[in-house]
Amino acid sequence: MSWSVKWRASVGLVGLGIKYLAITMLVPLIVAVAYGEDIWVFLVSMALVAATGLLVERVDPDPDLGPREALLFVSLAWLAAAVIGTIPYLLAGYGTASTVATPTNALFESMSGFTTTGATVLGEISTDRHSHALLMWRQLTQWLGGMGIIVLMIAILPEVAVNGAQLMASEAPGPELQKLTPKIAETARALWLIYFAFTVLLVVLLYALHLLGMAPNMDLYNAVAHGFSTLPTGGFSPEAESIGAFSAIVQWVIIPFMVVAGVNFALFWHVLRGEAEVMLENAEFRVYAGSIAAMTALLAVILYSGAAPSLEIGGTTQGVAENSLRQAAFQIGSLLNSTGFATADFAQWDAHAQVVLLFTMFIGGSAGSTGGGVKIVRWLIVGKAIRRELFTSAHPDVVQPVRLGGNVVDEDAIRGIMAFTMLYVVLFALSAVFLSLDAARVGVGLSALESISASLATIGNIGPGFGRVGPFGSYEFFPNTSKLLMIFLMWIGRLEIVPVLAVFISGIDRR
Repeated sequence: MSWSVKWRASVGLVGLGIKYLAITMLVPLIVAVAYGEDIWVFLVSMALVAATGLLVERVDPDPDLGPREALLFVSLAWLAAAVIGTIPYLLAGYGTASTVATPTNALFESMSGFTTTGATVLGEISTDRHSHALLMWRQLTQWLGGMGIIVLMIAILPEVAVNGAQLMASEAPGPELQKLTPKIAETARALWLIYFAFTVLLVVLLYALHLLGMAPNMDLYNAVAHGFSTLPTGGFSPEAESIGAFSAIVQWVIIPFMVVAGVNFALFWHVLRGEAEVMLENAEFRVYAGSIAAMTALLAVILYSGAAPSLEIGGTTQGVAENSLRQAAFQIGSLLNSTGFATADFAQWDAHAQVVLLFTMFIGGSAGSTGGGVKIVRWLIVGKAIRRELFTSAHPDVVQPVRLGGNVVDEDAIRGIMAFTMLYVVLFALSAVFLSLDAARVGVGLSALESISASLATIGNIGPGFGRVGPFGSYEFFPNTSKLLMIFLMWIGRLEIVPVLAVFISGIDRR
């Protein structure tokens, strides 16, 4: 039996994806034409991407994927998307002092976009410094990565749909894939249509607030841009002050959409079919909703008691009930499922509030959502497995299966979840140590909280951390070696570690 991976089939299919990625650049090209900025950047980018895709596709024009080839394809497709996504940054920054004009920074920004991390090295974020088209490309990369570029390919490309089940299982966030329809391509289309519908609804609501005079700076450009980054739990914004640049009513409108983005999208399918009880009875959804409510209430009390100083962005919360509740609900809704938006500089809040936020970052969204992190269903199963271990230690003759929602969880699934959780924690801890040591090597002072939060924010696809990597900070000051590590963390974090590491462990057939 051969354990090698036939790489040609995987690479050939990656070429197909690259070719169609050129079409998505029509969106920033339209923006470029509308504003008269960087038109040549996206014309050249589209030509280069299409040509690259056609060439790579010729490696194997008729791919046939086995399980290992599927893992390699998924891993390479996300890496290739990030690499291809650097082209507009490099072209737009050519001959300028732009911070994304270097390959490492451009790859960091692109990987952060496609993996919906939201960490940035862009430096000054404004349409005065960067074109509207380039910033819209930055937003669009998050929207493409939110529901998953492989899921999108399965939905629209018959060549990919043939291997759809195993590809979605490799890419889908969470330990399980729920098949909604008899054909996997129909499931992919259903998920993307729900995702698209929520995005359009948010854009319409945001722009309506502008037309009604309740959000003067939420014009059509900003409404589309923030629609592109809210539903994928991305966190990029063309505004330097993120959502703090907009009125309180805009913040209240965005909060429920961030919460929605962290819910298993399959549950919305059941709601549309008149089966709302499926959502209400779902154990993970109940814990997710309960966690948001509990953490919001706790943080609101802390903020109301005076944990946050009077800030230029966010204002004072001490003794102000509405602002305390809004800031708490927004930050919890943003960080629990890894959105990464902010309405206040929580890096300046006191230790009590920051501890609550740091704990929140570990939780993650639901399986089947666009949220990052470990995922709530994994924590549920880990907790139940630990409880069972303690119980059977005292009662060795008792057979006690782990149950979730009344169903017995397969023992192989439990082992996989325990392995993932251990890998996640170990990689996070080792990376935090490396970031601290690497910063010291080049004379950059990095606090323990900054290194811990930077590691967690990248592997969990969260984006902002604390200190200089806070919600209005930047990762630009890190040395290139640290940035390369964080690029790797964002990549494997989005694919939930196992597919990427499994490819490294498997041999690669050189034929």
